[in-house]
Amino acid sequence: MAENDGTARVEMTPDGTTPVGMHPPGDIDPRGGTWLDDNLASWNERVPLHVNGDHYDQSELLAGRGRLRELEEEALSRMFPQGFDGLRVLHLQCHFGADSLVFAQRGAEVVGLDFSLPAVKEARELAASTGLSDRARFVVANVYDARHLLPQPGSFDLVYTSWGTIGWLPDIAEWARIVSWFVKPGGRFYFADSHPAAWVFDDAEPGQLPRFAYPYDDGGVPTVLEEQGDYADESAVLENPRTWEWTHPLSATLGGLLDAGLRLDRLGEHYELPWRMFRALEQGDDGLWRWPRERWLPLGVSLEMTLPG
Repeated sequence: MAENDGTARVEMTPDGTTPVGMHPPGDIDPRGGTWLDDNLASWNERVPLHVNGDHYDQSELLAGRGRLRELEEEALSRMFPQGFDGLRVLHLQCHFGADSLVFAQRGAEVVGLDFSLPAVKEARELAASTGLSDRARFVVANVYDARHLLPQPGSFDLVYTSWGTIGWLPDIAEWARIVSWFVKPGGRFYFADSHPAAWVFDDAEPGQLPRFAYPYDDGGVPTVLEEQGDYADESAVLENPRTWEWTHPLSATLGGLLDAGLRLDRLGEHYELPWRMFRALEQGDDGLWRWPRERWLPLGVSLEMTLPG
């Protein structure tokens, strides 16, 4: 067993390669602490890998015809059949803003929020290079501080968050309240992310299906990982590999949003992802990753919700 700076216990997984730490959930302050420092350092380092790599293809956006993934496009066309011209969109945990700017290209006024200053700087540069700075604004903030740094309650037609967001957050109920706080009465919330059922697995040997490794409900106890590589560049050697991650049961995520006043319009479970969660997944012609042969269990989940009013 190896120790970090005293804030978490770090153990080795059975394969002897991936450190895993457990931290008492009651000690986590969602607005700061070692968990946030470690995650921020890791994501700051990943920004140039993502901006300059092949995983995030910006060619269509730069050509003026940006698109989201087909899953989101289908859902958003159903939620907003009239389009986005003149609407206000808040994109929480927006990374370097590529998806945010798709909405701006379609006529929306967009605010993107992310905790990484390098990511927000890249988002602002991307907005300038696409001629969208007048319709897109990017704010640096921990999502738990969003209400203080962006005091605009009930003012967005759509709050949007997708792919790789809540797994980095310790308090899902507070996150849900923040989401609801920003949605205008009659406005919508769209969420897509990896399915929590898939996170009970860890990779096995190449050619084999993943094996059980983690509980579906971690009771709020984070897993502290130190893994080299990145989903966008498996060959990367990170100087800041330590991350703190949480698995939120679907009942906690959806229940938190319902408790915060949102109404569920549609829940989707999906058998494809925009990144390679496990080595056993195979990439299709559409660029998405799926199970081989059988639809073993959902890899993704999406929510379409409305704030009544």
